[in-house]
Amino acid sequence: MAKLHRTHAQETQVHAHPMEPRRRGQTENGTTVHKQRWSGSSRCHGNAPPRPFDPPDVCVQASLVHSRETWRTATSPCRTLGDPDNPQLSRDGDIILGGMFSFHSSWNDRKDTYMQKPLPLQCTSLNSREFRVAQAMLFAIEEINNSTDLLPGVSLGYKMYDTCGSIAQSIKVALALMNGNQIIFTAPEAPCTKPAQVQAIMGETSSSPCMAIATVIGPFYIPMISHLATCACLSDKTKYPSFLRTIPSDYYQSRALVYLVKYFGWTWVGAIRTNDDYGNKGMATFTETAQQLGICLEYSVSFFRTDPYEKIQKIIDIIKASTSKVIVGFLSHFDMDVLLHEFSLNNLTGYQWVGSESWIFDSQTAKMDIHHILDGAIGLYIPKAHVTGLKEFMLNVKLLNSSNNDLFTEFWEALFNCKFKELKSTAENPRECTGHEDLTGVQNSFTDMSLMPMFNNVYKGVYAVAHALHNILNCNKTCEKNVQLDPFMILQRILKIYFKTKEGDEVYFDENGDPAAKYEIINWQPRKNGIVEFVTVGLYDASLPPGKQLTLQNSSLIWARNSKQVPVSVCSEKCPPGTRKVLQKGRPVCCYDCIRCAEGEISNTTDSVTCLRCPPEFWSNERRDTCIKKEAVFLSYEEIMGALLTAASLFGTCMTTGVALIFFKYRKTPIVRANNSELSFLLLFSLTLCFLCSLTFIGQPSEWSCMLRHVAFGITFVLCISCVLGKTMVVLMAFRATRPGSNVQKWFGPTQQRLCVTSFTLIQLIMCIIWLTVSPPFPFKNFKEFKDKITLECALGTSVGYWAVLGYIGLLSVLCFIFAFLARKLPDNFNEAKFITFSMLIFCAVWITFIPAYVSSPGKFSVAVEIFAILASSFGLLICIFFPKCYIILLKPERNTKKNMMGKGAPRPPS
Repeated sequence: MAKLHRTHAQETQVHAHPMEPRRRGQTENGTTVHKQRWSGSSRCHGNAPPRPFDPPDVCVQASLVHSRETWRTATSPCRTLGDPDNPQLSRDGDIILGGMFSFHSSWNDRKDTYMQKPLPLQCTSLNSREFRVAQAMLFAIEEINNSTDLLPGVSLGYKMYDTCGSIAQSIKVALALMNGNQIIFTAPEAPCTKPAQVQAIMGETSSSPCMAIATVIGPFYIPMISHLATCACLSDKTKYPSFLRTIPSDYYQSRALVYLVKYFGWTWVGAIRTNDDYGNKGMATFTETAQQLGICLEYSVSFFRTDPYEKIQKIIDIIKASTSKVIVGFLSHFDMDVLLHEFSLNNLTGYQWVGSESWIFDSQTAKMDIHHILDGAIGLYIPKAHVTGLKEFMLNVKLLNSSNNDLFTEFWEALFNCKFKELKSTAENPRECTGHEDLTGVQNSFTDMSLMPMFNNVYKGVYAVAHALHNILNCNKTCEKNVQLDPFMILQRILKIYFKTKEGDEVYFDENGDPAAKYEIINWQPRKNGIVEFVTVGLYDASLPPGKQLTLQNSSLIWARNSKQVPVSVCSEKCPPGTRKVLQKGRPVCCYDCIRCAEGEISNTTDSVTCLRCPPEFWSNERRDTCIKKEAVFLSYEEIMGALLTAASLFGTCMTTGVALIFFKYRKTPIVRANNSELSFLLLFSLTLCFLCSLTFIGQPSEWSCMLRHVAFGITFVLCISCVLGKTMVVLMAFRATRPGSNVQKWFGPTQQRLCVTSFTLIQLIMCIIWLTVSPPFPFKNFKEFKDKITLECALGTSVGYWAVLGYIGLLSVLCFIFAFLARKLPDNFNEAKFITFSMLIFCAVWITFIPAYVSSPGKFSVAVEIFAILASSFGLLICIFFPKCYIILLKPERNTKKNMMGKGAPRPPS
């Protein structure tokens, strides 16, 4: 059995040393190892009667694997392979509990040649913390044995081994706890089997040894309860079915550390981890969660206390070259102590440390930090606890002195810095131990009770086993001692127990063997006397809803360099509103540049990844952090251009009205009566409407103004051109009517002229009605013309209607121009056709140039171009047709005679 387990351990160990097994049952000098006085039962062989609590079926197989060394005789002895391992602390009892603790934190390295049997592991560096952990287990057992309520009449014994922090030694000790050191004599045909020596194992402190041990004892379902192994991997019941713990899993601690880092806005951090399962797996969970929350690791390096100095120097160089100011230390307290010494030599101060539970509450680490490397450190630790009587038990030197044990002797010498008489004193330790030393006034790591929460975890683990046994043995006033114990049964009962300690702490396990996850947030606050005080500044409770799990008291925090300001550790400063993050090529997501949002886009949050485009009616402000309503742009009366066009329109109306008044006053004169005065007045009326219709183009477009402006423009201009066309035809036909035999005058009298004007205008009116019926013009917000402005304009509805109306005006204008051109040389002192020709030439020139100007003009300027075209053509008609007549009427009245009009009264100037 032992050989089988040793082979498995060699596959899983990290820092194991080859251990060649001795012949079973022999020590180095060949003597046989006999049964110890407090050993467990050997009742799985022969016809021996069963002992109380011996399991009938679950017996550790001591000979599952037979080697070439196995022999059988008539009474063949069954022996475990390898050297026997004796416990450092032991006590007999009805039920035995195992304990595995690193009483020494290291061992002497050795190089095995494999030419001879390797020597036993030589442990070094006495670890007082683990010694006190063992004392907590002793206290709990003593308390239970003295209790009349829990396991009455049943005594608990123990076997505690030193693992020296070695995984290989841990496996070896686990096998010793399972198998014992007895020689079993059996019949040749009987199997070498026996029950497990212990019903449960307390320990180990670190995760990696626990993984190896749990793998070995897992198939036999022997419960193992650790007080400080936090690796999340140990929650996997398919690999470690019998592992439990009284400290929360690193799954919660790693995530809590990420939330803590995120809370203070640290997105650019470094990380150092212990190079074992505790550090590697804990940091893996931290890294995964950090990525989800947008936190980047500038570097993540591993370290183990046995690494060479070059590895430490490389870590120091990485930290010095980094830009992050926060370091997450997922380290065991052993590794932190080693690193702290080297960091002090290199003056690596000013960094904000975030620590895991292994070292953040360790007073020995704080005492070593004489250069204030870790000042202001913040981290997680299990909630503070108090166990009544435990401190007095630990500090009772009489118990230590009466143990008569090599381990207690070594501890006593280290505690009081002396040597016993039988041991030769050296120059370093000249004082001799008397055995009567007193702890009064002694201040060292042993008298420090800051690790009481850890001791409480051990205390709760022992009580969990006791309560499970209490239930299995059906204890009331007494227990049923004839019940045969089964490790699997004990394991199942432990998983289901729920009780409260004498201090009121609840103890229970979930389906993975883990307790509820609660942490206190600890802050290192140096005092004036140089002592570091571990101040609780917050709490993390994983059972609460997200967002409420972390609570902090920011006002009481002290940071690195004794600062009151929260340190800043970012790769890139936060991008303010109005900018967006653009990742730097080849660097982590926390390293980015802040790019200003484009026009029309905003970002109103810090560290925005994208810029949001403003709605169509809005535009970004100058800072690009708010969308403001776009300025509505249209040709208004208030602006200069609108005012000038309005003035021009009104001036043209006034001029036309003035001309009409002059014509009305002098309506009896020949120059007014010539060429149908009725058409002249109608033309003046239509010109007035033309001037006034330009005003409908000014102001904010509305549904009615859009329809009115185009319809009014189309109808008034057709009426105007129709009148001019009528006057031109009158002139042309009048001279043709003087020809012999011509009856043109008959067909183009006043009635026909009115009908012509009405018909031309009616056609335009019908086209406008169809346009308004099918798809009328409507107000339209043009967002494309200007990026930061809204152009309010009138959409044409259908461009066919608009260009049909405009084209009809153009057609009439061309006809009018042709007729006027034909009549330009007809004899008369006042040939109106010449002026009509010139006016139509201006009219056509204006509207021909209008088309490209209108198409190319943006926004309100296109409206201004159209108004200008209306006014220019109207002024052209008014001035060219009526001003010459007004000139004669007002300034040359002598020429306003019928004779002069017919060319009979005045001599012609010589040609």
